[in-house]
Amino acid sequence: MYDQTRAQQPPDLHPDPGGRRTTGPEPLLPPEERAEIVRRLGHAVNTFADTPREALEEAEAAFDEAAARLASALSELRRVLRAGWQDRDPEADSAELRDALRQYRDLTQRLLRT
Repeated sequence: MYDQTRAQQPPDLHPDPGGRRTTGPEPLLPPEERAEIVRRLGHAVNTFADTPREALEEAEAAFDEAAARLASALSELRRVLRAGWQDRDPEADSAELRDALRQYRDLTQRLLRT
């Protein structure tokens, strides 16, 4: 069925894990990966009272997993961005180069806000 409200949403809106539409850039990790890391961290918090050392180890593992996945996602974004401008003639199309610069700026600003 056609959803007129959804069709009229601006393109920068995307559903969060609860299905609500949010503004801002697309998250760096897919929802299922984020949900799994959050689940593991929540489990660590909930089991801390009974097994504090194991809970801390689980929290550390969740952190390490998040950091590794973010590093991988950022590396892929960098690869895609670089491929878009690396072999182009700098004099050919400054608009495309300007767009690449904007994408680098936006991504860097996202990282610094986190």
